[in-house]
Amino acid sequence: MGTKRICLWSGPRNVSTALMYAFAQRQDTQVIDEPLYAHYLYVTGASHPGSAEVMASMSTDGAAVVQDVILGPCEKPVLFMKQMAHHLVAIDRGFLQGTVNVLLIRDPRDMLPSLAKILDTPTLADTGLRVQAELLSELRGLGQSPPVLDARLLLENPSGVLRALCEQVGIPFDAGMLSWPTGGHPADGVWARYWYGNVHRSTGFAPYRRKLEGVPLGLRDVLEACLEYYAVLRAEAIEATN
Repeated sequence: MGTKRICLWSGPRNVSTALMYAFAQRQDTQVIDEPLYAHYLYVTGASHPGSAEVMASMSTDGAAVVQDVILGPCEKPVLFMKQMAHHLVAIDRGFLQGTVNVLLIRDPRDMLPSLAKILDTPTLADTGLRVQAELLSELRGLGQSPPVLDARLLLENPSGVLRALCEQVGIPFDAGMLSWPTGGHPADGVWARYWYGNVHRSTGFAPYRRKLEGVPLGLRDVLEACLEYYAVLRAEAIEATN
């Protein structure tokens, strides 16, 4: 039996790194951190912290990344790839037929205030929500039923939601996924120092807390657009298995 290749299609600030750390605790799993990030930066010219460093650290050729990394050799039964949905730009999505695809979303009212601390003026495209909605429809057209994870539900009941996710993707639940050592992980991309401060200080999924500062006034139009896509995706979110 070949490797089960799980692509987590997330947006930024969606507790995706914590989920990667959870999967990294499994003995049967190899994790990869955002293999298409350099491709995305190269193709779009997006201004992100450490962009030049990111592009120097990994291939900017999306087609090569798909062939050599996403569909490439893996010595373990499970390959978990943390991916950003908006990185799927100028690339043939045909490889999605060969991967198990999962969508990770977060309420924009929680996500945007966090994103605005790193990107000066986040746009709808930066959130990945529109691409995630497209993926939900596209993957269903391929005959897949991609699990949708909502960050709040995950944080409120990590054990139950992870158990449900594992069941849906066809792997056994491992209680070791619920905690990890503090500090970084060898799989972290070079961008970790800009984005991963909170998870590096954590030892597990933090309890859910509503963002108190609210969405910046200048992002209200972005928020309204985000909420439309979020509502469609949130309706499909998996519930915890106890």
